[in-house]
Amino acid sequence: MEHFFKLRENNTDVKTELFAGLTTFLTMAYIMFVNPSILSLAGMDKNAVFIATILAAVIGTLIMGLVANVPFAQAPGMGLNAFFTFTIVFRMGFTWQQALAMVFICGLINILITVTKLRKAIINAIPVSLQYAISGGIGLFIAYIGLINSGFLTFLVEEPHKITDGLYNATVPAVTDFANKGALLALFGLIVTIILLLRNVKGAILIGIIATTIASLATGHVSLAGGVINSDANLGALSNTFMKMDLAGLFADPGKFLLIFSTIFAFSLTDTFDTIGTFLGTGRKAGIFDDKDSEKFEKNEGGFNSKLEKALFADATATSIGAILGTSNTTTYVESAAGISVGGKTGLTSVTTAVLFLASLLLLPLVGVVPAVATSPALIVVGILMAEGIKNIDWEDLEVAIPAFFTLAMMPLGYSITTGVSWGFIFYVITKVVKGKAREVHPIMYIVSGLFILSMLLTATVK
Repeated sequence: MEHFFKLRENNTDVKTELFAGLTTFLTMAYIMFVNPSILSLAGMDKNAVFIATILAAVIGTLIMGLVANVPFAQAPGMGLNAFFTFTIVFRMGFTWQQALAMVFICGLINILITVTKLRKAIINAIPVSLQYAISGGIGLFIAYIGLINSGFLTFLVEEPHKITDGLYNATVPAVTDFANKGALLALFGLIVTIILLLRNVKGAILIGIIATTIASLATGHVSLAGGVINSDANLGALSNTFMKMDLAGLFADPGKFLLIFSTIFAFSLTDTFDTIGTFLGTGRKAGIFDDKDSEKFEKNEGGFNSKLEKALFADATATSIGAILGTSNTTTYVESAAGISVGGKTGLTSVTTAVLFLASLLLLPLVGVVPAVATSPALIVVGILMAEGIKNIDWEDLEVAIPAFFTLAMMPLGYSITTGVSWGFIFYVITKVVKGKAREVHPIMYIVSGLFILSMLLTATVK
């Protein structure tokens, strides 16, 4: 291990790396339960998604540790799984098999932009303020889903009501009166999780899920006697999602080609910047990617001789592997910072995390015990954590604030990540052109914004 992971060279040891791997695992283990709960809504088999989630995390994290020798872990990403279910399947009407095909293609695209200079062009095209807005908007969207799934919000569908000079057909959200047991259990889980986070307890989100599940069992909200524990659950369930990408069905309708392209682009965009932000933010701060390594990446020099390049390649390959197994985009987790903060510096941290995920397959029979009210507080908390980047947006500058606002607002309110991205891009171009700064806009932004507008026009025409 000393020779392979270069422990002394990185000023670390086996004990430190193992503890760091355990810390990262505890911090992100909640995804094992949250991801199946979200993707199963799209019609996917919950047991199969649980297995696929773990195997995708294991394979992706092992590639990260053994190829790039960096302490980052991978798993199906929050936000990306919501995009998969609520936007692609529910909103756009694609089947989950076709959505998996999109994820697979997204992985191939990410591999392509990692090994070519196209990646640098795309990264440089998106203004930093919009990158922060996209990340924050996804956080708000995830939190909104958590608020709904927890039962905190109810929706009153009413007849049109008169408001001064106009009418609106109201689907009005309102806070629940907490008369139902589920909402109270979710509130209990949210409070427990937040207290643990404020006390800096490792694995706070996972502990919150477990505590709420136990409370649900104790109050009879879920019942073991009702057959919640699946005694027949086995690894064979993976066949329900393995290699189920429907590439032929995805491209069967030429009229949807533009919609498909823009959706895959949104997938790839979110995945790419989520990963880049994690690497450059956490990795540089901890000294994992030194200045020389980062310089090679930014100048597209060194090929796969740089750690950052290898790490990006590991992340890209994991997405396609996850799609083959049957889960949404697998990406690098910002929760890796937890392991790094306690001393993790090499791939041994990642390998440790991967082994712990693999051992978690033993929990398969218990998947059905975890109710939605136990995982919804996790969504709310993850949303809070993802909203951190909003503070980096200059709200006093209207050129920055206008596109950032529409990106943030339209994701949860439009119930679509793509909607938020498209509105943000379009208003960014508009503000720059109106201010006489058209030359500051990267050509890629014009092309993508034009495609978003064309997609809207086509959608309106079809309707």
